[in-house]
Amino acid sequence: MPRASKRKAAPPSSSVAAPPPDQSRKRTAKATSKPRLKESDQIDNLFDTYANRSLGEIDPEGIESLCSDMKVGYTDVRILMLAWKMKAQRQGYFTKDEWQAGLKALKANTILKLVKALSELKKEAESPENFEDFYLFAFKYCLTEEKQKGVDIESSCELLKIVLGSQFHSQVDSLVEYLKVQKDYKVINKDQWMGFLRFCKEISFPDMANYDENQAWPLILDNFVDWKKEKSSSR
Repeated sequence: MPRASKRKAAPPSSSVAAPPPDQSRKRTAKATSKPRLKESDQIDNLFDTYANRSLGEIDPEGIESLCSDMKVGYTDVRILMLAWKMKAQRQGYFTKDEWQAGLKALKANTILKLVKALSELKKEAESPENFEDFYLFAFKYCLTEEKQKGVDIESSCELLKIVLGSQFHSQVDSLVEYLKVQKDYKVINKDQWMGFLRFCKEISFPDMANYDENQAWPLILDNFVDWKKEKSSSR
């Protein structure tokens, strides 16, 4: 009978070699890290933060929360510009499709990025090639009822101050003053609204020397010019 060997048997070898320490750490980190969300998913998650779940859209309360988080006033012109960028159809509401299209165009998938994007958005909306479109959008956005053709005087005055006030301060102040004292008009229609912009851009102010009532201005502006001249002459 053969004598048993006194040498200790080698431990059974592992079928898989242990990886180097640095690779092991990398694998562990990769296994525990969460997958990064796509930009579209981040935009959707942001929408869900402010959306009314029962409506499936962001309502006025959600927009107020959004403004609060961005530290931007609810009546700040940039919020109206955001609605313009989204091509929002209903005042005070953002649908998911509108939100996705707007934030994707702005490349904003977080609140911080959206805040930063507002400055560039303001420049875009106020550019010569875009401002008239934005100005018209602001009017249509206030038509909240079906078949509504005009905006009441009080709302029109507020809108003029928000949309035109920074560019044409003196003209807007005088227009608003006139609109509040006149008794002939209870609403402003689209032609009158667009006439206000044309007046601010084309007519020298406050002398209005180049204003010609024969150039098919809306009657409300003829009346405004008469009122302004009479007021100036009485001083």
